[in-house]
Amino acid sequence: MAQQAGEKSEVPTRELKGWVIPLLRLFAFSAFVSATVVMALNKQTKAFVVATIGSNPIKATLTAKFQHTPAFVFFVVANGVASIHNLLILAIQSIGRKYDFKVALVSAGASAAAFMGYLGRKGNSHARWNKICDKFDTFCDHGAGAMTASFIGLVLLMVLNVISIIKLQNRSSANCSSVP
Repeated sequence: MAQQAGEKSEVPTRELKGWVIPLLRLFAFSAFVSATVVMALNKQTKAFVVATIGSNPIKATLTAKFQHTPAFVFFVVANGVASIHNLLILAIQSIGRKYDFKVALVSAGASAAAFMGYLGRKGNSHARWNKICDKFDTFCDHGAGAMTASFIGLVLLMVLNVISIIKLQNRSSANCSSVP
C-alpha cells in the first residue's frame, strides 16, 4: 500500500529495540560482576630478601590484597552494589516496570580505584610513595583487568542513560504535540 503525503510510516522498531536495553543491562551486569569478583579475589604474596647474614638470606613475606587499600574496598562495594542493582532492574523490567540507574556510585568507585592503580604503578616521589607494581605484578594486572571491566560497565550504563533520555524526550515531545 502506498503512503500518502504527510503520513509517517510505522516501522516495527519497538520489537527490535525491546531487547536492546535488557541486553545492555545484562552486559553491564556481567562487567560489574567480573570487576567485583576479580578485585575481591585479588591477592599476591611474595618473599623478599631483606638482609643476608653470612650466606643465609633473611626473607620477609609481604602480601598485597585489595583490603589493604580503602579505594579498592570502595571499588568492590560500588561494583557489587551496581551488580545487584542491575540484576534487580533486569528482574523488575521482566515484569513490566521501568526504573533507571544513576552512574555516580560506580563512577566514583572506578575513579578511586584507577587513581590507586596509577599510584601503585607509578608511585609518587614527592610523597615518597614507592611503586609496588614492579614487585606485585600479578596483583596489579588483576586490578587493571577489574578496573577495565568496571569502566566497560560504566560506559554501558551511560549508554543506557542516553537511551532513557532519548525515550523520555520522544515521549514528552509526543505528548506536547497532541495537546491542542
